[in-house]
Amino acid sequence: MPVHDLPTEPRPLHPPLRHVPLSPTLAVNEAIARKKREGAWVLPLGFGEAGIPIHPALVRELAAGADRGAYGPVAGSAPLRAAVAGYWARRGLPTDPGMIVSGPGSKPLLFALITAIGGDVVVPAPSWVSYAAQATLANVDPVFVATPPGEGGVPSPALLADAVVRARAAGRTIRAVVVTLPDNPTGTLASEETVRRLCTVAREHDLVIISDEIYRDLVHDPSRQVHSPAAFAPERTVVTSSLSKAHAAGGWRLGVARLPEGPFGEALRASLLGIASEIWSSSPAPVQHAAAFAYSEPAELVAHVDRSRRLHAAVMGAVADRFAAAGARVRRPEAAFYVYPDLDPLRATLQARHGVRTAADLCDLLLERYGVGVLPGSSFGEPAEALRVRVAPSLLYGENDEQRLEALAAPDPATVPWIATALDRLSEVLADLGHPGEVQNTGNEEPVLIPAASVA
Repeated sequence: MPVHDLPTEPRPLHPPLRHVPLSPTLAVNEAIARKKREGAWVLPLGFGEAGIPIHPALVRELAAGADRGAYGPVAGSAPLRAAVAGYWARRGLPTDPGMIVSGPGSKPLLFALITAIGGDVVVPAPSWVSYAAQATLANVDPVFVATPPGEGGVPSPALLADAVVRARAAGRTIRAVVVTLPDNPTGTLASEETVRRLCTVAREHDLVIISDEIYRDLVHDPSRQVHSPAAFAPERTVVTSSLSKAHAAGGWRLGVARLPEGPFGEALRASLLGIASEIWSSSPAPVQHAAAFAYSEPAELVAHVDRSRRLHAAVMGAVADRFAAAGARVRRPEAAFYVYPDLDPLRATLQARHGVRTAADLCDLLLERYGVGVLPGSSFGEPAEALRVRVAPSLLYGENDEQRLEALAAPDPATVPWIATALDRLSEVLADLGHPGEVQNTGNEEPVLIPAASVA
């Protein structure tokens, strides 16, 4: 057909695109931003971010590396890998810098690891939203296994063994298990005994352990030790970390992975670098320069992390207390900046007065009626009907860096005026959930409790 005879009208496309929903953590952030644009009062408790300013020394080092415009080694620069090896050696895990791989954030590294290992992957229930989602994107199936009571982040070893046997008997290939130490969403830390038993099961069933230790420096009690599976099953454990949590450098996108030594580790490294070379080539050189400084742990950054840990502990404990006072079941957080209350004791009231049947219903109610943004436990692999929610209070530390620095330096952070006000607002909302009155959202004003007799 001559070119001038070809159709000139545009033809709509109808390709069978793959549906990939937005990550729940990012979706709740956008929902909270929408409420703010509408002029509503909000409590932003959905997005997991450190909530404190980036330390000036990190900013200085990033600026010092800003003229580094060349692509570097896929695994990361030699100074970065040496610094990261030293970081893990100081935590009882002697590390060969050659077995360190960096990437533009721990999320891409985790996805590349799942892709390289192949096979279905076991994830804790509950667990961070991206583990299961990444497995699905990699065309493998996530297998949820419940965690022991009070020990989030690590699947129950006995249940793990049973799940692997059953899955393999059904023809599935399970090759890896993901753990989080300490845990997101529960803010708890698994015991040494549980981690040891997990490693025994992994050996018996030939599983790779991917240990996400992004929060390991944010244990609220600094005397409490994080027991990494790499200490008990070094031949099969990969450990990941990043700048974004302990060093409060969210958005700088720099993650690192410590691979096991030996034939398996070498083969995994080759596969991981091949995947990385086709996806991200190398991490940004200026950020690698700053990360090498951070992982060398100069005294000024160590002190900064210590202050942030104290801030997280104080505010997470205060939020847990508010939920407990409202009748929820809640374990006091032990690490990071999350609280994971269970509102099942309020189920009858929530259903009768608000029509709440699922955690998603509860979160919709909290956001749309009260301006409180939290995430349902179902986003983390829990049953839909379980009334557990993840609360991330770190964005309450201040509206600007001046306020955040004041919160960081405060002897009692929960009494800082803007934090105390937010906590009181949270208590008011929680009390109203089980009360016939309603909290009216009146623009930018504080919520007003309307007496039950005034509600139409």
